[in-house]
Amino acid sequence: MDLKSYYEIAAAMLRAGIFGYGGGPSVIPLFKHEAVNRYKWMKDEEFAEVLAFANALPGPIATKMAAQIGYQQKGALGAVIAVLAHILPTSLAIIALLSVMYTLKESAIVAGMIAAVRPIIAVMLGLIAYEFCVKTWKGLGQVYGAIFGVIAFLLLMVFHVHPVIAIIIFLAYGTVHIRFSNWISDKRKDRDKEGGVSL
Repeated sequence: MDLKSYYEIAAAMLRAGIFGYGGGPSVIPLFKHEAVNRYKWMKDEEFAEVLAFANALPGPIATKMAAQIGYQQKGALGAVIAVLAHILPTSLAIIALLSVMYTLKESAIVAGMIAAVRPIIAVMLGLIAYEFCVKTWKGLGQVYGAIFGVIAFLLLMVFHVHPVIAIIIFLAYGTVHIRFSNWISDKRKDRDKEGGVSL
């Protein structure tokens, strides 16, 4: 048994669980740092797929991503270790400090701490969004990337479509994107040939 791999999974998920302060989205940049930058388990594109699939399923995103990353590395046992390492320390800490938290939840100091950390989370998520935009432009091209970005914005912010439905729609389109792109390319070539012949 490769104990080092299990140790790395546990250490990565433990760090993400401890420092992912501020809710589920706050751990996404930490997961990316551990899986992509620190341990090189996957590339940016693969991490984007993990994030998309995790969003498409019900439940807390942090545990879903931990399970998926752990499973990709070491199968079912890797998933179990990843989830336990991610949630167990903070779960124990919450139980142990529950009474203290109830006492301090109205404290101005605690409220100030929470307010101060939010801009950092916003910047971290913004950096991930920027990196995904760059990858999208490289993968789909600027035109398709911009069009899909506008469609995603309209679905989520204007029509208030549930994110799961939006992700399923884009995943469904992704299954035919290459075929559709090739069909458009062939049509253009045929049109160019016809134009060349007529001249």
